[in-house]
Amino acid sequence: MARHARAMARHAATETPHVSVIVLVYNEVDSVEPLHRELMGVLDAIGTSFEVLYIDDGSRDGSNEKLGQIAARDERVRVVSFRRNFGRTAAVQAGIDHSRGAVLVFFDGDMQNDPHDIPHLLEKMDEGYDVASGWRRARAASRSRALLSSIANGVMARLTGVGVSDFGCTLKAFRREVIEGVRLDGEMRRLLPVYAAEAGARITELPVNHRPRTYGKSKYSLAASSRVLLDLVAVKLVGGSPRPVYSLGVAAAGAWLLALAAGVVVAVQRVVPPYVHVHANLLVVAAVGLAIIGVQLFLAALTIKRSESTYVVREVIARPPHRQPGPMERTAGRATLR
Repeated sequence: MARHARAMARHAATETPHVSVIVLVYNEVDSVEPLHRELMGVLDAIGTSFEVLYIDDGSRDGSNEKLGQIAARDERVRVVSFRRNFGRTAAVQAGIDHSRGAVLVFFDGDMQNDPHDIPHLLEKMDEGYDVASGWRRARAASRSRALLSSIANGVMARLTGVGVSDFGCTLKAFRREVIEGVRLDGEMRRLLPVYAAEAGARITELPVNHRPRTYGKSKYSLAASSRVLLDLVAVKLVGGSPRPVYSLGVAAAGAWLLALAAGVVVAVQRVVPPYVHVHANLLVVAAVGLAIIGVQLFLAALTIKRSESTYVVREVIARPPHRQPGPMERTAGRATLR
């Protein structure tokens, strides 16, 4: 039975696979081979056709070369390689764009996600759900990081009305039709369940294993996580890319802070000699003007058109189907932003 399932999966993946496992990789050269062996062992046993799509986000440590060697051995594996590091959201977008499966499973390449959770996600999809979201309930992270993540997830769930406990967990499964039309930017990969919910998706979540990091270094960024709030503004009010929203939002916040500082100075001058009267104080005009500028910048952030410039593909690496391991097909990426 297992042999038949492997044969079926291998044959069907050369056409249109049912499941696309999209693995995000950035400078994970030591993790690539052990992760691939573990991943294929799990996928070979699920009894459905699949492909594994590695998205190399501009690695500079030899990860892309290792991935190319893997793709040379197996026609079910393809590698999309970026020209430089565009970030995890761009990698998720490329996974949506280049995958072929009806069900998309997103997976981190650092070995902290557990491949053995994938069948459980697919079981939920078989039950009729459109999204199965992984929840790292026992997270392998510091207490401070876990606490900040819990607070952020609570805020996001409250603001979006989407009952997901772990927006930041990469390990999620989606039916293609509920996310195919999205254009992601900034930190919007975390908000894929929100997009899916707006498309009418049935969403469930289940606890998944989160393993301690064995190889490499964490790419976690507190600054990137904090930008999710601006992403929420973009999604709920703009419906577009947050990149200009970031710049305009920071400028608006700066203007408001300067206005507040000017207001404080005006108040102090009113009670401290020589007791400058408000109507004669030019700082009042400056404070009001800065506040108005802040409002205008904020409104501009809400009305600016979205950008679709998210990533540039250097090459797509794949072995032609029905051939013995040998020369790979390397399709050069167009020098245009997607």
